[in-house]
Amino acid sequence: MKVLVCGGAGYIGSHMVRCLLAHRHEPIVYDNLSTGHRQAIDEVPLIVGDIGDANTMRAAFGQHRFDAVIHLCAHSLVGESMKKPYDYYQNNVGGTLCLLNAMREAGVSKLVFSSTAAVFGQPSTPLVDEEHSARPINPYGASKWMVERILADAAPAYGLRSVSLRYFNAAGADPSGDIGESHDPETHLIPNILRAALGHSSSLKIFGDDYPTKDGTCVRDYIHVNDLAEAHLSAIHFMDKHDGAHCFNLGSSNGFTVLEVIEAAKRVTGAEIAFERASRRAGDPPVLVASNAKARAHLGWSPAITNIDDIVRSAWRWHSQARY
Repeated sequence: MKVLVCGGAGYIGSHMVRCLLAHRHEPIVYDNLSTGHRQAIDEVPLIVGDIGDANTMRAAFGQHRFDAVIHLCAHSLVGESMKKPYDYYQNNVGGTLCLLNAMREAGVSKLVFSSTAAVFGQPSTPLVDEEHSARPINPYGASKWMVERILADAAPAYGLRSVSLRYFNAAGADPSGDIGESHDPETHLIPNILRAALGHSSSLKIFGDDYPTKDGTCVRDYIHVNDLAEAHLSAIHFMDKHDGAHCFNLGSSNGFTVLEVIEAAKRVTGAEIAFERASRRAGDPPVLVASNAKARAHLGWSPAITNIDDIVRSAWRWHSQARY
């Protein structure tokens, strides 16, 4: 297959590109490089453009005949979305509409969309399945939910086949150690813990230690980035036999507290990791863990790397020798 990977130079995107190559497919990357890195995709063809740039997008579809599109482009910082909601709706919803129109004009009918657990807002159950109602509580989650609704409407109207994959906490890095997570600013827990272990940061904070969990800190579901990439490939094959719009939660169905992740990092790095305790952040649920039963049953997918030490160890391999 020839696959357009929008956002393919980013963290998840670069692992997706490597997955496609490993399975002997042909990825073409579309990225504005605002948060992505050219070095992360080696010599894979790159089209530099914004997802909302209709002319560049149409030119990409005019130059290549794609079998499917993987859409990973998004503004994705929850706090920033509260301060700049117009930016998030413009990029995440408006940009997606630009992509969808280009796909329709080019006759490309299969899309895998990067969604998020943020569509659920404050979950009412510790283990979240796809039947849980969507109640996003910030513009980031709302923008992703809006796109899911657009895709549901596009199925009967245009014959678009789509799969929305709701990530929980993407983590880890490719075992090679030559690609990984590199954000500025970095907001994710595991990279910030490892930055502290390396002495690159002295301000690691735990937000809330009075939650109703085993040690008072939040519980989250960490899914290895390579497992995420494999799920996208499974979703493309799923669409070969299924029309309509579909949603799947992607997680390990296991939860780890913040303190457990810090302890895992201590075991992996051999370093003492200092942290500060801070007050809870608004909107953080005590427990957020995915049920992946639907993905297992319908995509034939299951995560291969679920041990938190293994996930942290792969991230450490990258962070200890980061090249970009």
